Amino acid sequence: MILGLVTALFPDSRPEGFPLPSDRVPSERSEATSTASPSRDRTRRRLPTAVERSADRVSLRRGVTGVLLTVVLPGSVQIAAGNKSVGRTALRVWLGLWLLAAVALVIGLVRRDVLVSLAASGWFLVIVQYGVLVLGIAMSLLLIDAWRLGRPTDMAPRHRLGFVLLTFVLIGAVMTASVVVSRTVASHRALVDHLFAGGGDSTTETGRYNILLLGADAGDSRVGLRPDSITVASVAADTGRTVLFSLPRNLEDVPFPDGSPMKQEFPDGFTCENHECMLNGIYTWASEHPELYPDADDPGAQATKEAVENLLGLKINYYAMVDLKGFESLIDAVGGIRMDINERVPIGGGTSPISGWIEPGENVHLDGFHALWFARSREGASDYVRMERQKCVMAAMLQQLDPVTVLTKFSDIAKAGEEIAVTDVPQSKTGGLVELAMKARDHKISSVAFTPPLIYPGSPDFAKMREVVANRIAKSEAKDHPSATPTPDGSPTPTEPSSPPTSANPPSSPSDGGATSGGISSPPSASSSQGNESEDLDEVCRAR
Repeated sequence: MILGLVTALFPDSRPEGFPLPSDRVPSERSEATSTASPSRDRTRRRLPTAVERSADRVSLRRGVTGVLLTVVLPGSVQIAAGNKSVGRTALRVWLGLWLLAAVALVIGLVRRDVLVSLAASGWFLVIVQYGVLVLGIAMSLLLIDAWRLGRPTDMAPRHRLGFVLLTFVLIGAVMTASVVVSRTVASHRALVDHLFAGGGDSTTETGRYNILLLGADAGDSRVGLRPDSITVASVAADTGRTVLFSLPRNLEDVPFPDGSPMKQEFPDGFTCENHECMLNGIYTWASEHPELYPDADDPGAQATKEAVENLLGLKINYYAMVDLKGFESLIDAVGGIRMDINERVPIGGGTSPISGWIEPGENVHLDGFHALWFARSREGASDYVRMERQKCVMAAMLQQLDPVTVLTKFSDIAKAGEEIAVTDVPQSKTGGLVELAMKARDHKISSVAFTPPLIYPGSPDFAKMREVVANRIAKSEAKDHPSATPTPDGSPTPTEPSSPPTSANPPSSPSDGGATSGGISSPPSASSSQGNESEDLDEVCRAR
């Protein structure tokens, strides 16, 4: 009996001379069959092998189809051959996710601000971060179950091994994708929590958002952090049309509004005999005296906001401060920016030797290192030219940072953002501000620089500054609302200049802040404010 079973399983394995049971009881029929039709006997012996191979191919095809179908349509295999309740649940969740994606797409097309607000909401990001991991684990369990339902034991050993490898490759891909997405969302949430702590005022005044932009420089040779770049972006809430007001860092005798704690310390303005009390020093002084602002997260920023509000006659809604050194990381994170550069800009200078130059050209690609030096270099140029360069860098970033770039490089941007930026914009308002920034890209950016000959930092005319701001905003609003001709202070809107300043105008001398450097053709020297104003900042940045 045992010998017969061995022979059936291994027909060629009988030892030579070992008799079979049929040999012991010979018959004419068996001998005839054996001698008359040997080919039929060989066919009969090969038939089980062919059937087994066919069944193995069917099992392999069934198993591979099952695991691949689980990736495309989770739960379908369980509905067909497994636990139908689990399959239906998985399929409903999967279809629900596709429905949510479709809804998000529609919202992104018609109400992008709502989508961005969700992306900046801490609770929503927590759900996404851990939800993605749960989905990855659930998908992996479905793949394992699909592998089981594929009956790998019915396959040949080599096919069984390949089936196992395919299943584990798919599980690894699913879990890797879920971990990567979860980590990206975690980086985004950390950036949101770090940056958008809130504290600003979202109430618009005369339909505008006014945002104070500070470029800080905490160099090794400096005492405390001082904003070297001070700009206010005044943005129309309905159209996004923007006017940039640049303030020189060395503005003296800056007054504070009534009710400001700094007003009690400096009733005659931020002034001192040695002329070292300048606009950018307000941040440092207030930071060193936090008792003046016990409820403020950043006393220096709060004091600077109050000073700028009083200077320009504008209510500041939010502020954002970027460390100029960390700015290098941010530019690198988004792949650099491109600018038209007209004249060589030195890298270094002042207390350090010049180590290189940023060469002129059209559409020059600047990485973080060179973009930083383009913005901050002051060798051979005045502070006022440097201010213009900084505005051009901001304009380039606004125009060139598209949503696809931000999404694909978000982890690097988040890492850079945690190191360099701070703001009082609340998370709930980020969507509206992003939507406003997208609207701003559809308009030319107007620009005003409070530099000579319009304003002399050593003896500034503050009343004139507020008048220029009011007129400039009225001119900007009149482009979208022609009937709104009065300025905010009730005075008539000034007529538009016959032509904007161009590079054909003779440049002013370096002594009055009108030097030309680094691709910026400064406005012509004149007694009016038009020499410091531009209807299109891009034209100033492209001027040759």
